[in-house]
Amino acid sequence: MKKIFSTKYQENSWSLALLILRAGFGLLMLKHGMDKLTDFNNVKGMNQLFGAPMDAILLIFAEAFCSIFLLLGLFTRFALIPLIIAMVVAFFKGHQGIIFGKDGGETALLYLIAFVCLLFTGPGKFSVDRMIAK
Repeated sequence: MKKIFSTKYQENSWSLALLILRAGFGLLMLKHGMDKLTDFNNVKGMNQLFGAPMDAILLIFAEAFCSIFLLLGLFTRFALIPLIIAMVVAFFKGHQGIIFGKDGGETALLYLIAFVCLLFTGPGKFSVDRMIAK
């Protein structure tokens, strides 16, 4: 009980929290990316939203492949940049910046917030990036 109310910083707890955040959001985003990767009719619909087939390909790259890098903690900050761009586009263009409502973009905004936090903090100690750095 004493540990819950402690204000002391513990590196292992911080790194474990970053691992949970990375793995959780990486897996959830990977599901979105795999749905787009396997359903090409969905990609045709995205072409209308984003305007060009290349945009849809970049979105699939971000959601499918960059989320794998995020999950592993490999090239984490570089992998987060396409994910952040994809979520900004999804929130402002796909959902017109509306947070709540029938077609609200709160999910895209939640992903965006988590990805920006991870960009600032880095992958943590339990990551491939950390193993490479040693």
